Amino acid sequence: MDGAPWRLLPRESMRVPRHIAIIMDGNGRWAGARGLPRIAGHREGARRVRGIVEECARLGVEALTLYSFSSENWKRPEDEVTALMELARHQLQLERQMMLANNIRFRRIGRREGLSAPVLAEFDRTEDETSNCTGMTLCLAMNYGSRQEMVDAVRTIALRVRRGDLDPAAIGEDTMSAALETHGLPDPDLLVRTAGERRLSNFLLWQVSYAEIYVTDVLWPEFKVPELQAAVADFAARRRTYGGLDGARPTPAT
Repeated sequence: MDGAPWRLLPRESMRVPRHIAIIMDGNGRWAGARGLPRIAGHREGARRVRGIVEECARLGVEALTLYSFSSENWKRPEDEVTALMELARHQLQLERQMMLANNIRFRRIGRREGLSAPVLAEFDRTEDETSNCTGMTLCLAMNYGSRQEMVDAVRTIALRVRRGDLDPAAIGEDTMSAALETHGLPDPDLLVRTAGERRLSNFLLWQVSYAEIYVTDVLWPEFKVPELQAAVADFAARRRTYGGLDGARPTPAT
């Protein structure tokens, strides 16, 4: 794939998504096919993140959201969950300097409840140290579930109404978007799912309403820069109408 035409296109000549969201799937299958424990697949998958993040920043993507650990993943074996949490903490320590070097601002989405103090400390430190970066925003969805996020948003809106800060008649889509954890970011233009799965898996359900969906059979540990470029090239070739005829983009919620 290294010699594919999109490798020759400079970023200025491509229609690049403002926000890419990726469901990183296939780590366990990658490990199983090699007779390795599942955590080996997760470690290999973690190694793929840096190259994808740096390429998105190079292309001029405004935001990249990676689905790392869902609220449903707590159902996995305890030893696997423990290893995943330690891996997340370790990777943040490794990648902070990469984020700073690339002017990348880090953001975590997902509930804090359930995450250990050491893991939360690394997330908080990374958010704090990159808070002045003005380039791409990297969102890591950790202990995240979109239905939970929407429930929390509705509660926030209900509290504003009860306090008298918000007229129920004034509630609109922008009200909901502002109450979500991704507030201030453009909605994803491109949703990528690896490993051939065709589910949203409770990921950014509100935000991906108009996203272009790209499914690849490539397992996440094998998803590298050429695969990302193929997804972006596929996106650039699509005609987006947003329910209309002329492709006019709807006014983004803020």
